[in-house]
Amino acid sequence: MKVRHIFISEDHNYFGHHNQPPGTSEVKEVDAATLVEGKGIEGDRFFDYKENYKGQATFFEIETFHELRERFGVFDRGVEAFRRNIIVEGVDLNSLIGKEFEVQGIRFEGVEEARPCYWMEQAFCEGAEKALAGKGGLRVRILSSGVLKVE
Repeated sequence: MKVRHIFISEDHNYFGHHNQPPGTSEVKEVDAATLVEGKGIEGDRFFDYKENYKGQATFFEIETFHELRERFGVFDRGVEAFRRNIIVEGVDLNSLIGKEFEVQGIRFEGVEEARPCYWMEQAFCEGAEKALAGKGGLRVRILSSGVLKVE
């Protein structure tokens, strides 16, 4: 698996905004990020969110992004629209649910699919929520600290 992009956001644009307009916190792309065991990604909105949180970081397959761009003809939005932290290439993330795995010497536990929600309709395009069912990404716990870099 290759790390293609890393994103952090200081605040929530959708999480906790039910029946309200989305937030306006910028999604920042970084070349490297510090991941802290049991806490998350430094500088990200979910860092130290709560003890043993199952979404300390999220992964997303770049292949899914390319597939949805082509399917829906959406070329004016980038992969950051999906609000996932670590964009990877060359792995079936669903195969990592319930397993420990390592990327660049950092250990993770794949917890569950990062299920898409109704906000995907606004963040990417109409039909995105349904199209992402089973392909929403992976929520993980961070089992060891380290610096993750875009390859």
